[in-house]
Amino acid sequence: MSWNGKLLGGLLGFAALGGPWGAVLGALLGHQYDARVDRGGGLRVQRLFLPATFRVMGHVAKADGRVSEQEIAAARSLMQALRLDQAQTAAAIAHFTEGKQPGFRPEAALAELRDAITPYPQLVQFFLELQLQVALAGNGLAQPARQRLRQVAGLLGLSGAAYERIEQLIRWRAGYAPGSTSARNDAQRIVEAYAVLEVKPEASNEQLTRAYRRLMSRHHPDKLQAQGLPESMLERAKERTQQIQAAYQVLRTVRGMG
Repeated sequence: MSWNGKLLGGLLGFAALGGPWGAVLGALLGHQYDARVDRGGGLRVQRLFLPATFRVMGHVAKADGRVSEQEIAAARSLMQALRLDQAQTAAAIAHFTEGKQPGFRPEAALAELRDAITPYPQLVQFFLELQLQVALAGNGLAQPARQRLRQVAGLLGLSGAAYERIEQLIRWRAGYAPGSTSARNDAQRIVEAYAVLEVKPEASNEQLTRAYRRLMSRHHPDKLQAQGLPESMLERAKERTQQIQAAYQVLRTVRGMG
C-alpha cells in the first residue's frame, strides 16, 4: 500500500488546522512534498507514517480495555477527512485493528518511524497532535489513553514537558477545558494560552509580543493564499489566527499589558 505525500500532507493539515479543510490544505502541501522530497528518506517517511498513525491510534483507543463506538467514529472521521480510497481505508482499518490487539507493542511500531522522521522533527509533533486530537474526540482523553500517549511521546523522543505543551495546545483548539469550577477553567485557559503562543510563563512581555507576531505572520490568511490556499479555505485559516489572537488577549489581560 502506497501512502504518498498528498495523504501525508492531508494528515498534517488535519492535525494543524483540524477537520477536512485542513486535510485538503495539507494535501496541497503534500503535492509539493511529492515534487521536491528526497526520494530516499522521504519515501521511507511516507511508507511508515500513516500505518504507524493508525496502529498507535488503535492502541490508544484500547487503553481502557475496550474501544467505544465514539472512538471508532473519531478514527473513521480522520479517514474520511484524508479522502482515503476504498483500498487505503481498508488498510487503515487493518492497522487500527492491529493496534488494538493485546500483543501490540508500540516500541516496535515506533522505532523505525522515529528513525525515519529524525530529519523532519516537526513530524513528531504532528504525529502526537493527531493522536491527541482523535483521542480527545473519541473518549475525552481519559487517563488510560493519556498514559499511553505519554508513552508514545517518550518513544518518539519528546520530553514530558513537550507532551504537556502539545496537549494544552490541542485542548485549546478543541475548546476543551478540564475541571469543573470557573477558577480552575480560568487558570487552565491561561496555561493553554501560553501553549498556543509557544512561550513559557516566565517569558517577558516583549518576548510574548514577538511570539504573537511571528505566529500571526506564519498563519495569516493572505500569506497562505499567496502560497496557494484556495479562497474557499480562507475562513478556516482565519479561525487559526483568531485562536492566536484570543490567546494573546488572555495573556495581555492577565499581565496588564497596555
